[in-house]
Parts: sequence; structure tokens; C-alpha cells
Amino acid sequence: MPSNRLHPILLLFLLLLTACGGDGPAEPPDTLQTIRLPMGFVPDPQYAPFYAAVERGFYADEGLAIEFDYSFETDGVALVGAGELPLAIVSGEQVLLARAQALPVVYVLEWFQKFPIAVVARTSAGIAVPADLVGRSVGLPGFFGATYVGYVGLLEANGLTQEQVGGTEIGFTQVEALLTDQVDAVVGYANNEPVQLASRGEDVTVINVSDYIDLVANGIITNEETIANNPALVAGFVRATLRGLDFTLANPDAAYEISKKFVEGLDDSRLNVLEASLPLWAADTLGLSDLASWTQTEDILLRMGFLDAPLDDLQAAFSNAFVLANQPEE
Repeated sequence: MPSNRLHPILLLFLLLLTACGGDGPAEPPDTLQTIRLPMGFVPDPQYAPFYAAVERGFYADEGLAIEFDYSFETDGVALVGAGELPLAIVSGEQVLLARAQALPVVYVLEWFQKFPIAVVARTSAGIAVPADLVGRSVGLPGFFGATYVGYVGLLEANGLTQEQVGGTEIGFTQVEALLTDQVDAVVGYANNEPVQLASRGEDVTVINVSDYIDLVANGIITNEETIANNPALVAGFVRATLRGLDFTLANPDAAYEISKKFVEGLDDSRLNVLEASLPLWAADTLGLSDLASWTQTEDILLRMGFLDAPLDDLQAAFSNAFVLANQPEE
């Protein structure tokens, strides 16, 4: 179950935000505040919820204009942690690594409810379950980031060690490496590499990390200073993003058409990327984080040696306050 325990200051903000109502301002403000949002990846239809929120005026309703910044994920963490930007899209493990370095980032909306990393193999390779990876070669972009964390999490959840599997660094060439038989399997994103391979007529098997372990994936971060000094900014951004996410889940075709305005050269050939993303985002309550998944993510980082010790206060790394403030009263 999602953790609803809140620090006292966030509980106060939740009460204030709820008192103001969860439907946003009655009328859009006359002037908009421009927010530069680090995305962590190149323009892509998987960002359809954010594109839809811009195009349909959900951010404008909150007095916000969004400038998409397609820089590296680690850049977004550093900028938000230093207070130079108020918000960014970041994967969960990066939040914990940042807080271990005393960067006061706080995760406020879980966009991907399922950790999107997967191991992909040609069906002919006979790799159908994690145990089949023993003694096989597995290509990873590198020994860093969400792909590596997901890979280790998958092995750990199934009682396997890295020494039993031939993990090798191949860069971001997973599709080519698999097609040219450089490796037996690759680690990538469930809404990317399997989709690309299927579009080339390849029969593949996909082992989803989320079927075996619950880790924290991509979501929205802010920082403690912004929460303290400008909670309305965070609340408005979260509210608009949830509206964009809800719209995209309900209207994927329309959201994809909107994406064409933001992704240069996008045609109908990549609709399957968005379709593969939808089940990764869906939840009974969009945006909620789960303490158990944060605990499992921290445990994996500790066993990998990426964290030297548990965080002093793991729950300070995330808050459900702004998501809960947008839920209808029962």
C-alpha cells in the first residue's frame, strides 16, 4: 500500500492545498511563469502526458509555461538539488543517491508505476525466466543508471548473482547487439527495445523487472526549499501533470497526435511506443509512491555498493502530499 505518513510541514501544506480545492484556479492567470523542466532523455512520445498537459492548457491553468530541457538525468538532479531549478523528471534510484550526497531533493509524483526495465532475448535463445540467464551473455548500456539497477534487482530477487551471468557493457546499442548475436540477451526499457525489435519482425521474449521486484522508477522531483517557500508551484505542477497523465491514458491516440508537435519527424510508426508505455503508468491512484518500493530500491543500491549506508530518513526522500491533495473527497 502507498505510504501516507507525512512529515509535519508537508501535512500542513496538504491541509492548506486541500482547503484550496483540487481542481486548480477558477481562471488562468494573466501571466505565466516559465519552468525549465529537465526530461532526462531525447524528445519522445513517451512524454505524451507532458506534451498533452501543455497543449491542452493544463499547465497554463496553473500559471505555468513549460520549457522542455532534454539534458541528462543527472544534470536535472544536480540542478534541482542545488536549487537552480524547481522541478525535474528523475528515476527513483537517482533520488536516493542524491540525498546520500546531501542534495535535498524530494520525489513528489511517481509517473511510472512499474519499473520499466526489462531483459530482452530472441525467443530462439530459450531465455524465458531469470534462471535461464545463468551462463548466458547479457548486454547492458553500462554499469550505471536504471538499467543496471533493474538488472541487479532482477538477479537479486531470483537468488542469482552477477558472477553467474555474463553481464557486459555494450553502450546504447541493445537492438543491434541482439540482432548481430553479440550477446544472448540485452537490458533495456520495456517500452523501447522490445517494441523496436518487434517492429523488425523479431520474435522476442521479455522478462520484466517489475514482475519480480518493485523498484521506484521515473517521476517528478523538487527540493525542500521549493516545498517550503513555494508549495503552490509544486501543487500546480503536480495537478497539471496528473491531468495530462489522465488524459493520455484515456485518449492515447489524441495524445500521440499532440506529441507530433513536440517531437520532430514523429510519424505514426512509433505509436506502439506510447501504447507500450500506458500499462507502466496506470494505477488506481495516479502518482502515488510506495514506501516498500523505496525500501527495496535502497536495499539494492546498498548491495550494489552504490550507497555506503542507509539514509537517515528514507521517507524524507518522497512525499505523497501533493498527489493526495488532488484526490476527490470520499
